[in-house]
Amino acid sequence: MADRPGLDIRDDSGEELDTRDLAGLAAFLLDALRMGADAELSVTLVDESTMADLHVEWMGEPGPTDVLSFPMDEVTEPAPGQPPAEGVLGDVVICPAVARRQAVVAGHEPEHEMRILLTHGVLHLLGLDHVDPDEERIMFQRQRDLVADYERAVGG
Repeated sequence: MADRPGLDIRDDSGEELDTRDLAGLAAFLLDALRMGADAELSVTLVDESTMADLHVEWMGEPGPTDVLSFPMDEVTEPAPGQPPAEGVLGDVVICPAVARRQAVVAGHEPEHEMRILLTHGVLHLLGLDHVDPDEERIMFQRQRDLVADYERAVGG
């Protein structure tokens, strides 16, 4: 599952992380969201300083954030009955240090938080958002369902 073509996971965080779980989740998400075999996704893990720089540059907000998404080809999840989507989804950038702190506050494992953030970032790449309450409800339910489905599939 993690050897899916078009999937690139890069760890520039400086932390000791096992990226195999994220690669497995990314491949799972691409399949679950009906992305074609040639769909491309890049995931980069960065340190807090890099994330803070990106956060200022792209969002105009100070300090590091947990996840940023940079869509490329405006790929969307195909409707039922439509063929799988192709194209470059874009880049998801995650800060594991921020994720670790959020996991403590939320009362779950850092690995679970990283799964939430990757799923959140991919959903943003596909055009989902949480600007208004209805969009937020839809996006966060989809996020919960996908993470739960993955965790059931891998037994954790």
